[in-house]
Amino acid sequence: MQDRFKDSGVEVLGESLLKPGSGRRWLVAALLVICLLWLSLVLADTHTPLRGAWREATRGDTPASVMAAFRQGAFKAFNPALLKRFPRDALGSWVVLQPTADNAGEEHVLSIYPAPMGSVTLYGEQGPIRTLAMDDFEGDFHGHGRLAFRLADGKPLSTPILLKFEPSDTLTAPERFELQGLDDFLREDSNWLTFATACFAIMVAMALMALCFAIMLRDVTFAWYTGYMLCYVVVQGVETGFLFHPLGLSWLAGSEVLVGASAVALSVSFAALFISRFCDIQHYAPALRVPVVALGFAMPLIVLLRCSGIAELVVMAQTLVNPVLILGALLLLFTALVTGARGSRQAWFFLTGWTPLLVLTAMTSAQTTGALQNMDWLNDASIAMGAFEAIVLSLGLADRALTMRRDRDSVRVLADRDALTNILNRRAWTEAANRMLSTPNSERSIALLFLDLDHFKLLNDLQGHAAGDRALVAVAEMLSSELRPTDLLGRYGGEEFVAMLHDVNQEQAMQVATRLCRRVHRLEIPVNLDDLRLSVSIGLAMRSMGDTLETMIERADQAMYYVKLHGRNQVHAYERRAEYSTRHPFSPPRKGSE
Repeated sequence: MQDRFKDSGVEVLGESLLKPGSGRRWLVAALLVICLLWLSLVLADTHTPLRGAWREATRGDTPASVMAAFRQGAFKAFNPALLKRFPRDALGSWVVLQPTADNAGEEHVLSIYPAPMGSVTLYGEQGPIRTLAMDDFEGDFHGHGRLAFRLADGKPLSTPILLKFEPSDTLTAPERFELQGLDDFLREDSNWLTFATACFAIMVAMALMALCFAIMLRDVTFAWYTGYMLCYVVVQGVETGFLFHPLGLSWLAGSEVLVGASAVALSVSFAALFISRFCDIQHYAPALRVPVVALGFAMPLIVLLRCSGIAELVVMAQTLVNPVLILGALLLLFTALVTGARGSRQAWFFLTGWTPLLVLTAMTSAQTTGALQNMDWLNDASIAMGAFEAIVLSLGLADRALTMRRDRDSVRVLADRDALTNILNRRAWTEAANRMLSTPNSERSIALLFLDLDHFKLLNDLQGHAAGDRALVAVAEMLSSELRPTDLLGRYGGEEFVAMLHDVNQEQAMQVATRLCRRVHRLEIPVNLDDLRLSVSIGLAMRSMGDTLETMIERADQAMYYVKLHGRNQVHAYERRAEYSTRHPFSPPRKGSE
C-alpha cells in the first residue's frame, strides 16, 4: 500500500508538472500573475510631489527649534521620491517634507517605503502625534509593506510635515516617501497586499508540498528544501512587515531583528544541505562536499551564538555572520556551476531559481551604501523572485522524484526479470502468481502450465552452453508472443518454464498448451546430427477448491513427468482418479493430447 501511495504521489507531481507543455504553462501563468501585480505597483503614480530636507538630531531639539532651523536653510536637501538612508545610531534624524501642491479637502496619507526596522515619529506644533513601527499594533490603520501616517483632515496640505527617525542599533535601509490621497493609498495598498499574499502563498504551498513528499519518499532533500523556503518566507515576512500586518503575529514584536537574522542564517544552512543532495555533489564534485556541508552546520552555530545573550558571543556572531553569508553564497553558486557543468541536471534548476535572487540580494545590499537610489522596486522584486524560485525548484524536485522513480523501476525490472530470457524469474513469477490466485473472484478459472524442454542437456553437451542459451532465448520469445499479455510467463529454473493462464477452462488451456508444444518444435532447433529437434513436454493443472500455488505446481509437474515418461513433445492434464497409486501415479494421456 505504501509503495502504491508513493508511486501515485510522484506520478501526480511529475506528470502534472513535467509532461510536455504542462509545467511550462503553469510556470508562465504563475509568473504572468506575479508580473502583472508587480507592474501595477511599479507603474502607479498617484502621489503628491514632495521636497525633502534632513539633519541629524541633537540634544535639546524641539519641534519648534527644528522647524526654525529648517526655515533658515540649516537642513540638507534630498529627493523624497528616491531612496535615502538616514543615520540612526546616535539620537536619530529629523526629516521635513514639504508638499509642492495643495489638494485641499482631501484626506491624505504619508507612507514610508520600505518599512524601516526602527520607529518613526510624526510631530505637530505641540509635540509628537504618533509613533509608528512595523511591530506596532495600536490603532486600526496600518500600511502593508510600509509605514503609513494618516494626516489630519482639514489641515492645509502645504504645511511642512515633521518626522523623526528614532535611534536604532539595527542596520538601517534606505527609504523613500510618498504622499497620496486616502483612496489612492488604499488602492495601492490593496494591490501590494494581493501581490505579496500571492507570492508568499506560492512559496508556502511549494514548501508544504515538498514536506509531504519528504515524508512519502523518505528523502531528506525535500525536507531541506522545505526548511530553506520557509526560512526565506520568514526573512521576507520580517523585512516587509507582512508577519505583523496583515498576519498579526504580535508575539514576534520586539524580536523581529533576531528572528530575521536567524532566518537568514538558517536559510543559507538549509540551502547548503539542500544543494549537497539536490545537485548530487558527492557524485559530480566530491571535493566541494565537505565545505558545503560545513557551511550547512556553521550557520546554525552562529545563530546559537547570536541567541546566547552573552555579550561577547553575540558580538562574535554579528562579526562573523556577514562574511560567512557572502562566502557561503559564493560557495553555493560555484558549486552549482561546477556540478551543472559536470552533468547534474538538477544544478541548472537551482541556478535558474537561485541566481536571480542572489543578484537582487546583492543589489539590495548595494542600496544601503547609497547606490541604485531610483530602484525602489528591488524589495518587491525579491518577493516575486522568491515565488519564482519556489516554482523552479519545485519543478526540479519533481524532476528528481521522477528520476528516482525511473531508477527504482529499472532496478525492480532487473530484479524481476531473468537476465538471459528477459521474462519473469522464479521469485517474481511466484509473487505475481500468488496475487492472481488471491483474486476475490473465487469462480475465476486458472490453469497452470509446467514446461520442460526435451533433450536440452544433450544439446548443451553436444553444442555448448552458448547454443543452449540461444535456444532458451528463442523459446522464451516464442512463448511470450503466443501467450496473452495478461498471462504470466516465467522461467522456473534451467530449461523449465511456467505459465499461468486466467479465465480459461481445461479444454481451452489444453489447446493453448498444444499450440505451444507445436510452436517449440517448429523452431527447428537442432540437438544432434541425427535430425533430433528440441521440443517441450507440458503438464497442465487446473485450479480447484483449496488449491495453493505449491499444490498446482506439484500437480502440473507430475503431469509433465508423465509426458516425459510417455514420449515427450506433448501435453498432459493432471486428473484426480482413484487408480492413482505410488506404483503408477499418472493417468493415461487425455484424448486429443500429444
